[in-house]
Amino acid sequence: MASNDNEIGNLIGSDKVEGTAVYGADDRKIGSIERVMIDKVSGRVSYAVLGFGGILGLGNDHYPLPWPSLKYDTRLGGYVTGVTEDQLREAPKYGNDRDWNWSDIATTRMVDDYYGVPLA
Repeated sequence: MASNDNEIGNLIGSDKVEGTAVYGADDRKIGSIERVMIDKVSGRVSYAVLGFGGILGLGNDHYPLPWPSLKYDTRLGGYVTGVTEDQLREAPKYGNDRDWNWSDIATTRMVDDYYGVPLA
């Protein structure tokens, strides 16, 4: 498969989003997108799970970021967020997939509240 087969105009395949760098407001890399969470009913991406911390990707914690908090920057070739590393260190996180209950409304509301995202 050619490298551009998953990119068509403004659309991009989820496998091309996963692994993409995320930069803070100061253009410093703060992590990488590990996965995207898609609302089953609307089909919209709701969250990007950011891998942050650890060494060489090992021991990363996982930080759900509301998708609207990310903007793609063609200059950097990655997503930019206004979240700083200090804010991220205090943000809701989980160690592995068993530690997070995506179906719990209170859990996702906690993430939205932390980042100041209005409830849909």
